[in-house]
Amino acid sequence: MIKKLAAIGLMLSASFAQAQEGEWEQIFNGENLDGWTIKFSGQDLGVNYRDTFRVEDGMMRVVYDNYETFDDAYAHIYYKEKLSHYRLKLEYRFTGLQVPESEVWNNRNSGVMFHSQSPESMYFDQDFPASVEAQFLGGLEDGKERQTANICTPGTDFHIDGELYSEHCYRSTSKTYFGDQWVSIELEVRGDEVIRHFVNGELVFEYEKTRIIPNEEDSAHFIKEALPLKEGYIALQAESHPIDFRNVYIMRLID
Repeated sequence: MIKKLAAIGLMLSASFAQAQEGEWEQIFNGENLDGWTIKFSGQDLGVNYRDTFRVEDGMMRVVYDNYETFDDAYAHIYYKEKLSHYRLKLEYRFTGLQVPESEVWNNRNSGVMFHSQSPESMYFDQDFPASVEAQFLGGLEDGKERQTANICTPGTDFHIDGELYSEHCYRSTSKTYFGDQWVSIELEVRGDEVIRHFVNGELVFEYEKTRIIPNEEDSAHFIKEALPLKEGYIALQAESHPIDFRNVYIMRLID
């Protein structure tokens, strides 16, 4: 699969340029969280537990200075509008240290959920929404490769060239980004027809036929059979490591 993705990178350079035509809409205004809704596992809708989500210096920040331990305080902040065909672009950077007593796999780990269920439909202590996730990972002190803009599938699955992929996460072909540097992410989402992940302008993942599936912790409470997943909400993650987001835009695409 990795070789296949690398090969199609050059083939899609023209379509990438074409997809950028149109108008970008800023959906995070850099001043407040208007248009966004917070949902923590174990908290009521709208509660900004321990002042975790903040707006400072034009950034949306996930900050843990009010925590001694993480205590499974998984959270997502949702943009207000359900979307299907669009481009999303943003920049992120990991900062500081992970909260003590967090999961090892959450170190320098965050992401953006899309085609997500609404925050209102999540049960009280649900950790992750049923969605597709473009996972953001930062390089660690061991210096090993750790790609970003991967795909994870809480309550979902997808296909590549007709083949079903049903494991929870798959690595992209991106480079590894160490330290607290800003990384640029773009997603091209066309319903369930095709989805593309770009990192700093380079194609690193492409897939299609996203579905929501039953018998998963994140989806079993409201789905009984596998169904095409063509639309949903966008949500940024808080998973125990401080992270900043800025320059969050969408471009609507013709269905």
